[in-house]
Amino acid sequence: MTSEPNAPVQRHAPVLILIVGICAILEALFTLIDPMLPESISLRGTAMIYGAFWPELLRDWNPLFPGQRVTMFVSYAFLHGGFMHMLFNMLILLHLGRETVIRLGPRGFLLMYLLTAIGGGAAYGLLASGETPMLGASGAVFGLFGATMYWDFQRRRAFRAPLQPVLRMLLGLVVMNVLLYFLVGGMLAWQAHLGGYLAGALVARIATPTLAHDHRRKAPPR
Repeated sequence: MTSEPNAPVQRHAPVLILIVGICAILEALFTLIDPMLPESISLRGTAMIYGAFWPELLRDWNPLFPGQRVTMFVSYAFLHGGFMHMLFNMLILLHLGRETVIRLGPRGFLLMYLLTAIGGGAAYGLLASGETPMLGASGAVFGLFGATMYWDFQRRRAFRAPLQPVLRMLLGLVVMNVLLYFLVGGMLAWQAHLGGYLAGALVARIATPTLAHDHRRKAPPR
């Protein structure tokens, strides 16, 4: 799943544009069409009912269609609660996803996105209480944080460089989640962030166990 060290680097690979495009198109449809529909009908609401992650479906709720208990582990990662929610996640995805595409290739990145989304959903299903649904790409986005931070740790350990920057970044993510949790009144799926992060670090560890194909091997970190 590793890429060749001399492979051309694209600023935003097509696979990144594909995921951003799907999320942006869905959000645009919800934002533009819902105001034109009767009050009793909501395109966003319908998408949430069928595509959001509902933890109670893993307990005692009956699914609305066959396979919903499975599809929701991925479908939630393409839906958002609003434009700013979608924009924030997509900007981070574009920023962090580039290195993942370089290292794993387009198919590897897509697999990373899906596995981290599943990891985020699994953690939310295990740790969340109540009937509140979860949606958004942040589980997969935190998976990219986990992968890129693992690769930074991997490089630093190989070159015997200080590990404090990685630890500071990890602490920063924890602080950010705590602040966001209070800013949004507790409506933060920190469980999905945690699950996605751990899944991303694990996938990175399995996919790139050594620095043999690291395109930045000759540039030790500071």
